[in-house]
Amino acid sequence: MQAIKASSFSPFQLNLNSTSSFPKTIYEKPNLYIYPNNESPISCFPLIHTQNAKFKLFTAVSPSVSTESETPFDEETENENQEEKFDWYAQWYPIMPICDLDKRRPHGKKVMGIDLVVWWDRNEKEWKVMDDSCPHRYAPLSEGRIDQWGRLQCVYHGWCFSGSGDCKFIPQAPRDGPPVHTSKRACATAYPSCVQNDILWFWPNSDPLYKDIHLTKMPPYIPELDDSSFSKSFIVRDISYGYELLIENLMDPAHVQYSHYGIMNVPNCLCTVKADREGGRPLDITVTKLDVNVITANQGPGRNTFVPPCMYYSCFAFGGPQGKTSAVSSGAVQENPSVEKQKKALLVFICIPVSPGHSRIIFSSPRNFATWAERIIPRWIFHLGQNLILDSDLYLLHVEERKLKEIGSYNWHKACYMPTKADAIVVAFRRWLNKYAGGQVDWHGKYNGDLPPTPPREQLLDRYWTHTVNCTSCNLAYKGLNALEVILQIASIGVIGIVAAAKQGTLSVVARYSLVSVALLCFMGSRWLSHFIYKNFHFHDYDHAFR
Repeated sequence: MQAIKASSFSPFQLNLNSTSSFPKTIYEKPNLYIYPNNESPISCFPLIHTQNAKFKLFTAVSPSVSTESETPFDEETENENQEEKFDWYAQWYPIMPICDLDKRRPHGKKVMGIDLVVWWDRNEKEWKVMDDSCPHRYAPLSEGRIDQWGRLQCVYHGWCFSGSGDCKFIPQAPRDGPPVHTSKRACATAYPSCVQNDILWFWPNSDPLYKDIHLTKMPPYIPELDDSSFSKSFIVRDISYGYELLIENLMDPAHVQYSHYGIMNVPNCLCTVKADREGGRPLDITVTKLDVNVITANQGPGRNTFVPPCMYYSCFAFGGPQGKTSAVSSGAVQENPSVEKQKKALLVFICIPVSPGHSRIIFSSPRNFATWAERIIPRWIFHLGQNLILDSDLYLLHVEERKLKEIGSYNWHKACYMPTKADAIVVAFRRWLNKYAGGQVDWHGKYNGDLPPTPPREQLLDRYWTHTVNCTSCNLAYKGLNALEVILQIASIGVIGIVAAAKQGTLSVVARYSLVSVALLCFMGSRWLSHFIYKNFHFHDYDHAFR
């Protein structure tokens, strides 16, 4: 858990490049540029540079100084037409890490309000992403199967589709009749997709113009996720609050001591005065860049970077000499050799807009030290603690989102009082959202703007349907532990039956008491295991009031 606990350190910086492994002859110059950062003690991590911001940078300041920007939100809104706009549908969006996708069956996922079916095309040896609707009668293709020829088959009437969306077979069509399956109306909608850093991404535009978009623009690339010297483990969780709140929460290091008190180990504060039990302290966060393509901010020696729409990342380093890093066009990173290898740990948060009031997070924390832990400890063990961290502020943010919805996106800065530097990057994100991205996710008119009603607390904090069932590691552990619970119950009943059936003189008193003890232990073990399974794979209500 040390990697995820590191989120309480100076946040979020890492070495990012949007280039790919495609040959230079076909890969155009990317939109994101990287050069060595010499501004901080951990300057071995490059800094993303994008287009110059067209308004003055800002920072939240101490309580004695107002945080109101020199350019009010309403004035920025009036000048929106003069600024470059962020196109929500001209971006790559992550779907799932491929380690949690089963090649034997199709998967249904929702991203940007689009219902998708993800499946492995064994004929082309690629993951495919298509609209989750059969063109015949709009049955969900994600409920179908992969047939014996490797085609996606609709389970309703058996129509079969290739990875490009072409209909290959209509069982109801006469074999000697016209080839109705070749009609464009029989085709399923396919989206461009690619795998980057072992994560499946898709481009939410099925226009044939974007068929080869991966040749000119790839998702952000993180070399450390492909570096064998770094440990790497993903966790995916569906969240019952929206994309905007998810981004804000990850950008806010000040909440860690309070929302996650007793769960995450926060490093000792350098301050001589301890304000409270939890150890809250002033945070010096300064926004250094804000434009349509990136937000960067410094917190002491650390750096935070947001690459819209999905990626927020961080890095910290310690020990050993500071090596210099330079990026090359292929996305690889070259480091000057040093006497002692510097320890690096990265925090990578990939935030996915699903629908209003719903989002999804993919989290990874690669590091180049203590990598033995992930080799010997099952992945699901790490997920127990990581899910608990997500649970501990989920209800707070769910309620907060509804209060902010009543205020409205463009009135956010007027209603919320943010007098300290700790909120600087959160303010920056809201400015980016209002100035460049229309104040909220563009759902293309799919929704009326209302948030879904608040479900019962136990349903809101459910882990089974939001994580366990979709995680290969946790799902396997869940089934195994349930089987073990049944075995212990049967064993306890069986041992008691043996004792009861044995004649008075057949078993000694010691043997009889030993068997009874074994039966009792099996019974108690099954009861404890039942509680453990429910608490860690279904529902864990962590009440802040009793910490």
